Amino acid sequence: MKVRDFIARDELAALTRRSNLRAWWAFAVNWGLIAGAFAVAIIWPNPLTILAAIPVIAARQLGLGILVHDCAHNALFTDRRTNEVVGQWLAGTPINLSLQDYRTYHLAHHRHAGTPDDPDLGFVANYPITAQALRRKLMRDVTGRTGWRDLVQSLARFTIAKQWPWVAFHIGLFAVLALAGGWWAYGLWWVAQIFAYPVIARLRQIGEHGVVPDRGDADPRMNTATTMVSWWERLLVAPNHVSYHVEHHVAAGVPPYRLARMHRLLKARGFYDGFDSLSHGYRDVVRRATRRAA
Repeated sequence: MKVRDFIARDELAALTRRSNLRAWWAFAVNWGLIAGAFAVAIIWPNPLTILAAIPVIAARQLGLGILVHDCAHNALFTDRRTNEVVGQWLAGTPINLSLQDYRTYHLAHHRHAGTPDDPDLGFVANYPITAQALRRKLMRDVTGRTGWRDLVQSLARFTIAKQWPWVAFHIGLFAVLALAGGWWAYGLWWVAQIFAYPVIARLRQIGEHGVVPDRGDADPRMNTATTMVSWWERLLVAPNHVSYHVEHHVAAGVPPYRLARMHRLLKARGFYDGFDSLSHGYRDVVRRATRRAA
């Protein structure tokens, strides 16, 4: 499969063109949603606003991870240095993620997708699974067992020399919330990370590589899937256009804000014809993920 069989050279050049304005807007949207969730919970503190804030914050924690991903590909801002600095400090640091370490790991995923050497294979290798097995996984997520396990593993690697920016971020977050009159709202960050984020991350992983025709085939239409999502799924499960995952594997240099256009071009030109690599929302992802293997 060659992308040039479906997209002309000038079209691909337009698709890979980066925009600093749109990149900054992506950061503004993600941090604006986090700030808005905290603000609503603090201004109108009640069980409804607090419960509503948790999935929004969790989705934007994933959103920050996606921004690290996009900056690691140098696919967000126009120059490499801005991708490096902004991606690390405004996206990686708050979620305790090193952009450099992530890039090394993630580029191996791109090199080896469709082979047994894919480092992400362990997340999805057993799908499809039974509905009961998926419920057990999701139950571990929503009860905090997955999130707590991941946090403990992260803290086991903690060193103040390397993670002091992350500590500084949390001190700053607590201080800002306290000055806003809601010091207690700081706990929402951790509740979101431990109890909601793992569910969202699992659904995203399944949608990308768990519900594919053949994850051992090198063609991205076989080893990867794209999920067509609604507005609320973009808000709560698939931030920053991450659901256009086949398109990303076809041309990783295309910025996230141009993936929808790329998808429309590919689909109109028969790229997906004969391939079962499109899911229609995360309900469809779950349905596909729980079909028993033949």
